[in-house]
This record gives sequence, structure tokens and C-alpha cells, in this order.
Amino acid sequence: MEINVAQLLREPIGSVRDYEIDEPVDITGGGRESRVKGEVKLMRTQRSILAECSLDTDMELVCSRCLGTFRQPLTMGFKEEYLPTVDMLSGAPLPPPEEAGAFTIDEHHVLDLTEAIRQYALLAIPMKPLCREDCAGLCPSCGQNLNRGRCDCNIESLDPRWSVLTKYHSPPNKP
Repeated sequence: MEINVAQLLREPIGSVRDYEIDEPVDITGGGRESRVKGEVKLMRTQRSILAECSLDTDMELVCSRCLGTFRQPLTMGFKEEYLPTVDMLSGAPLPPPEEAGAFTIDEHHVLDLTEAIRQYALLAIPMKPLCREDCAGLCPSCGQNLNRGRCDCNIESLDPRWSVLTKYHSPPNKP
């Protein structure tokens, strides 16, 4: 997700460029790309380019109750400052930013949003993702996914601390 900002760096402070993006990004680093869509506004500041992003994507996650995979939509909104590494007029290298982890514009005047998008997407993932709000989870005895149907386990022998789960599981029908 690279944008050449050479022209914007030559413009006066307060100059703005708006971009629509629709590109794949590898958010998890595992080679699986997610399509990221949205708007990016770049503004020239005294020392940098300020990127204001409003983006949407989705990721494949694992449900924390039933362990099934599902697609989770994610919405990200963030502002990040990108500092140049080369002086625009002289071409001389600039000292590295004092802030640890600061985003930079490379020597070819390319601003790469990929790392910021990756970081904000990972922060947008729920701590305990659920495939659906009323996910029934797994049977504590046999491990069957209770979203797909009930099992034939005798739940009377279960630890009483698991009794809340009985509302998702009923004992087998007896004649």
C-alpha cells in the first residue's frame, strides 16, 4: 500500500491529497491477504506527512467457543505521522526520528501504509472472537460442536461448575 509523496513534500504546509484504496494486505504475516478498502487523506505538515485513514477489511478468525473459522469484518480509523528520511531539496539523508517505531517515508519519497494498517487491524480484532453472539460452543464431554446439533452425552455426570452449559445441551430422549 505504497503512495509516492514527492510532489506533496514540495507543496506548502496544509496541502492535502485524498486517495481511495482497494488493495490486498497481509495482516497476519502468514501469507493470507485481506482486501482493505477505504479512504486515505494525506496532509503536508511542517516536518512530515500526516496520514488519516478510514479503512474496512475482514479477516478469517477462529471462534473462541466452538473453534470454527469465520470471517470477521474490521473497521479501522487512525492518524499516523510519516517522517521523511531524505531532504527533499538537497537529497541529503536526514537523521533518524527520535521516536522509537516512528513511520518513515523512504529515500524514493514513498509512504508505505502497510505496517500501520497491519498494526491497527490486529488491534481491531476482538480478544475473544465469536462466530455469532449465541454460539453454543463445544460439548465438554465429547467435543461436538453444539451449533451443529446436540450430542448423546449424559451431562448429569458433569462438574456442577459447567451447569450453565446445560441450556445448550439436553439429555437424550428416553421412552
